[in-house]
Amino acid sequence: MREEPARKGVPAALWGLAAVVGIALLVRLAWPHASGVPAYRWHFHVIWDYRRELLAGLWYTVLFTVVCIVCGFLFGLLTALARISGVRALAVPVRALIELFRCTPLLVQLVWIYYALPVLTGLQLSAPVAAAISLSLYGGAFYSEIIRGGILSIDSGQTEAGQALGMMPLQVMRRVILPQAFRKMVPPLVSQSIMQLKNTSLLSVIAVPDLLYQAQSAAQATYRPLELYTAAAVIYFLVLFPATLLAQKLEIGDKGEH
Repeated sequence: MREEPARKGVPAALWGLAAVVGIALLVRLAWPHASGVPAYRWHFHVIWDYRRELLAGLWYTVLFTVVCIVCGFLFGLLTALARISGVRALAVPVRALIELFRCTPLLVQLVWIYYALPVLTGLQLSAPVAAAISLSLYGGAFYSEIIRGGILSIDSGQTEAGQALGMMPLQVMRRVILPQAFRKMVPPLVSQSIMQLKNTSLLSVIAVPDLLYQAQSAAQATYRPLELYTAAAVIYFLVLFPATLLAQKLEIGDKGEH
């Protein structure tokens, strides 16, 4: 039997381990005796004291991310279909809306929707609702481009074959085009979903009780910001690193099929 060549490069897991070791060394050393300043004394017991708050913030972050991914994907799917519909009166304003959300910072959108939108419309929004709308629309704009690109990558002969079988345009899209396009869209969709989770760290600006907000509150109460922000960073890493590995695996698998 033919032997497969050994994979080159450093496995992603080793990079993750190296990152954790690096963080641990920085924490241990804490830049002692630099410029005559005494070494910082770490008190990690505050992390244990506020473990319930941090876990509650993590749960809120994950749940909020899932909701925004689902809503953003639906928004992206609808806008992508509108853009490729061929109806100019529909495609042009949808494209303008997508570019608006793609080309402005999420923090600006978040603050504008939470503070300015109620002033202009009289509609009062709670912080979680405003955050969900902002993050869903922002992520949905990127989902829209991913979905549109995936659909356009399918050969036009697939559409013609479906029509030859007597399918209506919506049936062709649902039964023929989308199933094939979705396989190509999975890796970038996963990567964008990871970005959605990272973007939740901005929600603390409007007091949404996510992981970073809980760490900030605990730091203000204990005057131990380094310990609590370090804990938040480690928690984010432990959640995001496996998801990043999954995205890389899906991308490699997709390239292997072509």
